Amino acid sequence: MNDAKPETMPETPEPKELSPAAKRALAEAEARREAYKAEEAKLPREIGGRGGKEPGRYGDWEIKGLTSDF
Repeated sequence: MNDAKPETMPETPEPKELSPAAKRALAEAEARREAYKAEEAKLPREIGGRGGKEPGRYGDWEIKGLTSDF
């Protein structure tokens, strides 16, 4: 017979309190995300596109592993 006791998960430490600068940076990042989403929502919907984020923003197209600059 196996008399071994089941292992228990170690307790996770309490999360550290963020500094005011870190909290401010997180709030600014969230504000930028919201502004980006609002601007993105204003753009017309593409019909029959490849889907996903706009690849032209990154300077190339990538479809099925093939990349070409345009």
